[in-house]
Amino acid sequence: MDGLGLAMFIPLLQMVDGDSAKANSGNMGNLSFLADIFNFFGITLSLGVVLTVIFVFFSLKGIMKFIEGYTRVTYEQMFINTIRNRNIYGLSNFSYNVFVNSDTGRIQNTFSGEVERVKQAYRFYFISVQYGIFVAVYITMALVANPKFALLVVVGGGLTNLIFRKMQRTTKALSKKVTADNHTFQALLIQKVTFFKYLKSTGLIHKYADKLIRQSNKIQASQRKTGIIAASLGSMREPLIILVVMAVILIQVHVFHQSIGVIILSLLLFYRALVSLMGVQNFWNQFLNYSGSLQNMTEFNAELKAGKEKVGSKPFRGFKDTVQVKDVSFLYEQSRILNNINITIRKNETLAIVGESGSGKTTFINVLTGLLSPTKGTVTIDGEDLESLDKESFQKRIGYITQEPVIFNDSIFNNVTFWDEPTEANKAKFTAALKKASIYEMVMNQPLKGDALLGSNGINVSGGQKQRLSIARELYKEVDFLFMDEATSALDSETEKEIQENIEQLKGKYTIIIIAHRLSTIKDADRIVLLNKGEIDRTGSFEELIGSSASFKKMVELQGF
Repeated sequence: MDGLGLAMFIPLLQMVDGDSAKANSGNMGNLSFLADIFNFFGITLSLGVVLTVIFVFFSLKGIMKFIEGYTRVTYEQMFINTIRNRNIYGLSNFSYNVFVNSDTGRIQNTFSGEVERVKQAYRFYFISVQYGIFVAVYITMALVANPKFALLVVVGGGLTNLIFRKMQRTTKALSKKVTADNHTFQALLIQKVTFFKYLKSTGLIHKYADKLIRQSNKIQASQRKTGIIAASLGSMREPLIILVVMAVILIQVHVFHQSIGVIILSLLLFYRALVSLMGVQNFWNQFLNYSGSLQNMTEFNAELKAGKEKVGSKPFRGFKDTVQVKDVSFLYEQSRILNNINITIRKNETLAIVGESGSGKTTFINVLTGLLSPTKGTVTIDGEDLESLDKESFQKRIGYITQEPVIFNDSIFNNVTFWDEPTEANKAKFTAALKKASIYEMVMNQPLKGDALLGSNGINVSGGQKQRLSIARELYKEVDFLFMDEATSALDSETEKEIQENIEQLKGKYTIIIIAHRLSTIKDADRIVLLNKGEIDRTGSFEELIGSSASFKKMVELQGF
């Protein structure tokens, strides 16, 4: 539409120049068929007709431009939404064993900044394609109008492309560097937020801030270089276009003795073509600026697929009888963490796991919860191999309470219910969970009650209250198992005693498995498993182990009771 509208400017210029009140097609070259169509239908190309035709062509161009913009935005958003969803589900299905060895900075950066950079890459790639089509259309029309002129400009435009090659290679290399540096920056930033209290209290926070700033400066330097290249390309575009056009006009007039009318039409078309060609070069360079993010996103998606957790298909319908651990061993990078573990855990039993650091306690719990698959041996739930079960349905029946309670920056209700709708049934479950966790009165004393905000990492409540809220969340889920990994070791003695009393009230109602360094917290456990270098040393009650295990007795004596 744009090209046809430009062609109609030639008869318009004839009339404005005063040659005639009517236009002829003599100076339109091989595009004279446009004027001939009107003559065929007996329509005289008067000033009003020409202006109307030009307006129609450019109006149609405007309509198509809107359709193009609407379509591009629609597909762009679909594309980005697909990437985000794929990443979210991919990470959700990621194997825990692979995740613990992953670069958290890369994961954070790929989910946030890299998605936006991929969006920009998508945009610039298809704009480059679009401009490439513009070049083809304008050159084709120029070839139809004036083949000699067209060929000369094509050669000239092609030569300008050589100038941009080196710049584009540099931009691509810098793009990869920016992506890698952003991964490192995000990793450092996550650690600053995680260890903020330590860094602040030890006076190291500004030293760490300097490290972040140095990393930020590296990113800025690379981005500055790509910005300079982009600015150079932009500034060179117009002068190069004019230079090529001037050279071709001189050749056309002095060598081929071409009439100025046909040259003007070809000039209009080729100016558009050259602008589009420079647009291709410019936007392609912009695309290369983000190509490192595209490569990273492709590799990240491949890694998520490769690290996908292998799960069974049998749904878990609730724990009825026993968990049997048979000949279970676990190796991590050729190091044996667990060795030939055999034990049976009964429903609603309270089992404690103790041992020195590095004895394999946490790894054992990770195997029981399905986070890690045994290198050798089996874990069966009521006779069903854990590896054959749909692990998500099994893990939904697990309550997991750690040394550092997981508290989200949201209301008490949302923390406990995990964003369930506030229906009457869910409110009743919420209240019951608070009472079981002995924190109902504290919540009710809040001005906003369940709607009270807990702040970042639960900053608005004490350590003991965070731990009780964490317990309440697990009980709200209606679980079969309660796993407690050093759940009270970070608390003061009084708070620890209170939470221990809460746990005692839950005995016999859930299958409770506790890891504890403080032996006072597991004195009343039904059984205690003493691990030593990844093997079961002894199993028995508290009193039985004191009598049968010298190492356990020594641990008890060292803790003063």
